[in-house]
Amino acid sequence: MPTSFVRRLSLALGFSLLAGAAQAQNWPQPDWQSQPRVESAALAELEQYAFAERDDVERMGVRTDALLVIRDGQIVYERYATPTTAQTAHLTWSMAKSLLATTLGVAYGEGRFKLDAPAAQYYPAMAEHPQIKLGHLLNWASGLAWEEDYEYAPLKSSVVAMLYTRGRADMAAFTAAHVADAAPGTRFRYSSGDSNVLAAALRGMVGEPAYADYPWTALFEPLGITSATWERDASGTFVASSYAYMTARDLARVGLLMQRGGRWGERQLLPAAWVDFVSTPFAGYQPQLAKSGDAVPGGHWWLNAELPGSTRPWPDAPADTIAALGHWGQGLYVMPQENLLVVRYADDRDGSFQHNELLKRVRAAFAVEVQP
Repeated sequence: MPTSFVRRLSLALGFSLLAGAAQAQNWPQPDWQSQPRVESAALAELEQYAFAERDDVERMGVRTDALLVIRDGQIVYERYATPTTAQTAHLTWSMAKSLLATTLGVAYGEGRFKLDAPAAQYYPAMAEHPQIKLGHLLNWASGLAWEEDYEYAPLKSSVVAMLYTRGRADMAAFTAAHVADAAPGTRFRYSSGDSNVLAAALRGMVGEPAYADYPWTALFEPLGITSATWERDASGTFVASSYAYMTARDLARVGLLMQRGGRWGERQLLPAAWVDFVSTPFAGYQPQLAKSGDAVPGGHWWLNAELPGSTRPWPDAPADTIAALGHWGQGLYVMPQENLLVVRYADDRDGSFQHNELLKRVRAAFAVEVQP
């Protein structure tokens, strides 16, 4: 039986069971319910890793600004480091990409686009690349020549130029002006430019009058998110690659939406087909070319998938873990089978933080039943 069919059948059965249990589940109404903190050796080990003392002069070591753990829809752990508080709308960096994907999921459910539609249909500046489909952009597989280097290689970096120098006035147009160096859909290359082209395409999908408020009316307001800010460039396009802000508790609402298959309360906000797409590994991904610990790309979400010939990127986390990840250690980790999700805001500069180590310690402290 084809794997894709089995996956869809499993999702359908899961959604059916979840719908029947909707009244029994915990939902933030309007805020999260909290369980009392329970001290344990495992919790102490988690805090020792996440909130260890570090050299803030040299910015060396792990620095967690916020750590929030939610199990079965209730907060079981929450801690902040000054100056971050529960009311701080923290910069998400590239977790904004997954927020965009989730916003697009609502538009997809409204019938505003199809994954195999050319990007140029919704964003005419992509006319020079008629073969690039929206699905390619979501898989970071546009084929455009792009260098996703950051502050340590600024001279050759496409993303630094896009965000801070010659591309900052119109980030999507800057990306669209790049030449192609691979056929669309044949190669994974992480690109913040792809994300900003998608953000510009969203305007073409919903129309100019609705665009400025669409993330709020489509996603944030239905989830009860009140802290969100999303910057736009000078052309009015959301900087979907980098510049969304919200509190840890509000970001967790997006995680709960994904954990429960796109359903919020009794409303199926995201179609099952969309959740399936974003949580399916990009077919052209070559894990043997990845660095150790690199997650597998899905549809603007990251996956802990175990692909043929490779092991799970995070061996101490469940294979069904999906994540939104951002620069300097930002992370939203969703573990559907364990009904567990984690939000981490951070300022990690030296590369010492490891996703697997954090998730291993979180599961030891809070998972109801740890699976191998």
